Amino acid sequence: MSDRDPQPVERQLPTEEARDLLALVREIAQREIAPKAAEEEDAGRFPREVFTLLSDAGLLGLPYDSEYGGGDQPYEVYLQVLEELAAARLTVGLGVSVHTLASYGLAAYGSKQQQVEHLPAMLGGGLLGAYCLSEASSGSDAASLRTKAVRDGDGWVITGTKAWITHGGIADFYTVMARTGEDGPRGITAFLVPGDAEGVSGAAPEKKMGMKGSPTAQVHFDGVRVGDERRIGEEGQGFAIALSALDSGRLGIAACAIGVAQAALDQAVAYATQRRQFGRPIADFQGLRFMIADMATQIEAGRALYLAAARLRDAGRPFAKQAAMAKLHCTDTAMKVTTDAVQILGGYGYTADFPAERFMREAKVLQIVEGTNQIQRMVIARHVAGPEGR
Repeated sequence: MSDRDPQPVERQLPTEEARDLLALVREIAQREIAPKAAEEEDAGRFPREVFTLLSDAGLLGLPYDSEYGGGDQPYEVYLQVLEELAAARLTVGLGVSVHTLASYGLAAYGSKQQQVEHLPAMLGGGLLGAYCLSEASSGSDAASLRTKAVRDGDGWVITGTKAWITHGGIADFYTVMARTGEDGPRGITAFLVPGDAEGVSGAAPEKKMGMKGSPTAQVHFDGVRVGDERRIGEEGQGFAIALSALDSGRLGIAACAIGVAQAALDQAVAYATQRRQFGRPIADFQGLRFMIADMATQIEAGRALYLAAARLRDAGRPFAKQAAMAKLHCTDTAMKVTTDAVQILGGYGYTADFPAERFMREAKVLQIVEGTNQIQRMVIARHVAGPEGR
C-alpha cells in the first residue's frame, strides 16, 4: 500500500570488510529472498536453492575458521547477517542459524583430522545441517534423552527418534546427541551422522502455525552404523557440547527475532505514513506514534543486548547469562512488536495481503525454540541468584 522504503538499520561494524559483507547480504535478501517469501511460505516450500546460493557466497560458515572454508567473522558480524536474512524471511535466517549450530560441535570439539575431512563441505560445500538433541519426551529436560548409541566393533549403532528437528528429513548431516552410558548428562555422546546413512529417515513435517517453509520433523535412527571416527569429542562429553552450542545458538535466535521485529516495524511505519483517516496520515495520531516509538526502542534495546553478548563471546569471556538474556528479551520483543504491527494495520493486519500477520505467527516460535523463555529465565536466575535448593 506504500512505496515508502524502510530506513536502513544504523549498524556499528568493526571493519570495512564487514560493511561490504552486510551490503552483499542485503542485496541477496532483497533480490533473492524477500520477493518470494510470502508466496513460498504460504505454499510451504523450502528454498534449498537459496541455501546453495548462500553457501556459494560464503555465508554458511561465517563464524568459523577460514582454514576449513569458514568466513573468519566475529559473532558480532555474523549475528547481524542473520538479522538481515531473518528480516527478509525467517525460514532462511533461522535455517542459517541452525546450520551454524549443527556445525559447531565438530568445529569446536572435533579432532584436526575430523575438521580437515568434514568441515570444508559443511561450511562451504553446499551441505545443510541439522542439530538433534530434543526428543518427544525430552525437550526442556534434554539430559533425559533416550536415543542410544551402542558400541559395535570399531563403530557405533544409533537407535532412537529425535523430535522438533529443523531441516529434519532434508539435512545432509545431523549432529546427534545419543546415550552411550549412564542416565543423566554424563552418559551422552555427540556424533556426526550423514543424512544419507542407512537407517536415517525423516517423518512427515509438522504442520505449524508459522515458518511453514521450514521443515520441522522427527528424525528416526533405525540401527544407524557410524564409525568411531564420527564421534565428536570424548565419550560422555556430548551434553557439555550440546549446551555450549546452545549458548551460541541462542544468540542466533535473538538476532533472528530482531530481524523479524524490524521487518514488522518497517511494515507498520510504511502503512501508518500512507494510510489516511480524518484527513491526515494515521501516523500523525499520538496513540500510534507512541506505539511506533516503543516498538523502535524495544528493537534497538534488543539489538544492543545481543551484540553485547556477541562481543563477550568474541573476546573469549563467559557469555551464557547474556545469551539467555538476549534470547529472552529479543524474542519477547519480536512477539510484542509483531502484535503491535498487526494492530497498527487494523483489519488489513489480519489479512494475508500484508506480511504483518505472518511476522506475528513466526515470532511465536522464537519464544519456544532452543530453550523456551521460561528456561531462559531459569538460566538467568541461576547466574544471578545461584542454583536452586542450596
